[in-house]
Amino acid sequence: MNTPDTTTPDSASQRTTSDDSVGPFPRVGIDAVALKPAEVDLARAADLPASTLVVDYEGRETFPDTDTLRALAETATVRVTTPVRADGLDPLGDDSLSASIPEGVGRVLVAGHGAYLSEEESQRAIAPRLGEGREQHPDAWVGTEGVERIALATGATQFELLSRSTERDARALRAAGFDGELAVYAPTVLTDAEDEILDAVGAYVSRRGPVRRALPDDCETDSSATGRAREVLLAASKDFAIVGDEATVRGRVEGLHGAGVDEVVGYPARGLDELLD
Repeated sequence: MNTPDTTTPDSASQRTTSDDSVGPFPRVGIDAVALKPAEVDLARAADLPASTLVVDYEGRETFPDTDTLRALAETATVRVTTPVRADGLDPLGDDSLSASIPEGVGRVLVAGHGAYLSEEESQRAIAPRLGEGREQHPDAWVGTEGVERIALATGATQFELLSRSTERDARALRAAGFDGELAVYAPTVLTDAEDEILDAVGAYVSRRGPVRRALPDDCETDSSATGRAREVLLAASKDFAIVGDEATVRGRVEGLHGAGVDEVVGYPARGLDELLD
């Protein structure tokens, strides 16, 4: 895909709408909804006003069954995150869990978070598994976290976490001639209430490297945070998440699209009720 032209129908300004019936995420221009199966009832997601759903991986015990994925795929385009080093999803080894993913459901190939991998799994080589996964699933997205250069080499849609440098990096890639697709994952909170923002994304942003280093030791990371910790967390929530009232969020999303991001994937950090009510 070529660099987005802000004068075309696919521009950021064309992705937003004032129609309340379409739901808050589409209204602010967010392209897809990320779902955590350990946190939400995936069956409820079938009622979301969303054209694309991305189901996160949180371990085999919460991996969605075939019927659930098939039901979601009847209402939206669905992608499932699959760690290529995990037993059951390893394209060069045990891929038995893959059989439960129905035809027509896409993949997001990732190296895999250490919290969901055994010690043996975490030692497996990433590059050949991403390469084989891409061969098996040519339309897969590839997660870039920790393996940016390998992910870029696959030629697949690059799926990265939002950071303070995302817009700059996207512009640089486009300027250098990269014409592949870029997707960005961002925890999203549709409010400007500081306490609600911290309760929703404070813990998440506190784990990002630059934030972790800036925080005082043993500080609170939710709405009970005070002083220096609170200042750092609130600033970081604007760098590593998309937060604010609808006008603010819409502006941030338009900025990402304008920089060359094709898909903004919002994770509703306060749960599905915010999107369904």
